[in-house]
Amino acid sequence: MKKSVLYLSEQLKALSAAVKERDEYTASHCERTAALAVEVGEACKLDHLELDLLRIAASAHDIGKVGIPDRVLLKLDGFNAEEWAIMQSHAERSYRILSSIHAEHIDTIATAVRHHHEAFDGGGYPDGLAGEDIPYFSRIIALADSYDAMATTRPYHRPKSHQNIMRVLHEENAGKYDPYLRQKFSALIENSSFKAASELN
Repeated sequence: MKKSVLYLSEQLKALSAAVKERDEYTASHCERTAALAVEVGEACKLDHLELDLLRIAASAHDIGKVGIPDRVLLKLDGFNAEEWAIMQSHAERSYRILSSIHAEHIDTIATAVRHHHEAFDGGGYPDGLAGEDIPYFSRIIALADSYDAMATTRPYHRPKSHQNIMRVLHEENAGKYDPYLRQKFSALIENSSFKAASELN
């Protein structure tokens, strides 16, 4: 591992510890998202450096939630419009936090994190980017992030089955994701340790 990447990894550990103190779910979600994103990156033949940077970016994608008030971050039911706007601000907060680190490759990582909620059809946030204007790492993280979020238990929703998650990715929210990456993801998730439980008969 390059020294610059090792330095970034060490910086991330401190930031991740801060996130864990605020919300253990967010910290564990970031860890799972990173591992799943790397699986996608490997399927896409990214090189070692690219995989390291993708892992760091995915691990830090929700780091900005340290700045979200408890009344929103830890809320046990759905958000109203004001609360949803506050929650959405985590992408830009994450970008600002990461951009404050002076290190090689930090621009790549911070930009990937800023745009992980952009949608391929242009309907995402914070900047409304579309298609290939969305950074490649961001498009990968979006899939891993969405899958894990739907597969895990939250106070305001039960986990979805694997079949239901794939239905969302391919039908209900199909426009959000890069079609090529979605196909790669669909193939690899079938044999991944992160595959959600199947529907019960």
